Amino acid sequence: MYRILVVDDEEKIRALIRKYAEFEGHTVREAADGMEAVHICREHPDDFDMIIMDVMMPELDGFSAVREIRKYSATPVLMLSARGEEYDKIHGFELGIDDYVVKPFSPKELMMRINAIMKRAKPTVDQPKKDQVSFEGLNIDFTGRIVTIDGEKVDSSPKEYDLLFYFAKNRNIALTRENLITNVWGYDFYGDDRTLDTHIKLLRKSLKQYSKFIVTLRGVGYRFEA
Repeated sequence: MYRILVVDDEEKIRALIRKYAEFEGHTVREAADGMEAVHICREHPDDFDMIIMDVMMPELDGFSAVREIRKYSATPVLMLSARGEEYDKIHGFELGIDDYVVKPFSPKELMMRINAIMKRAKPTVDQPKKDQVSFEGLNIDFTGRIVTIDGEKVDSSPKEYDLLFYFAKNRNIALTRENLITNVWGYDFYGDDRTLDTHIKLLRKSLKQYSKFIVTLRGVGYRFEA
């Protein structure tokens, strides 16, 4: 089904992921460190549908490897790390990763996350008519997945786009944290619930002066007021 590059300096972790991935019909190639992953992706930029990248590795860490790979490949990246600090998650999402999983992890959950990421990344066959909305200088093109601020394109992670689109389509409605996680992540969410807050922070940063549209509802969640 999917072609996956697994990058981790722990052979046992690579073997575990390979076992579950191949069981679901995916093909797997392995890399023992970030440097090897960069070389593979540079030589074969279109050979993979998904990259699973560990953070702490010899030769070249996962963050640096993703930064380099992003220069010539937009392949979705799921990052693995024994570190669950908010700073590390924010750094990863700013680099353009699609998900962040903290070790130890459930292999079944990992497969669910892979399927969810690939489902979002897969283009639809029948494209709907162009659908877009504007709020002052903020323009959101749902069909093209393009966001502009005062005419300039906003470069955000796929998850930030998903959040903004869901907010915009449900504007002026109080949305609970559970509602946002369920509808934006699209699967049973087992991770740290602060992941939502991390993405909200990143989205507000991307929206600049129009971050004012995202209002925090204490004890409830958020509302997009526009």
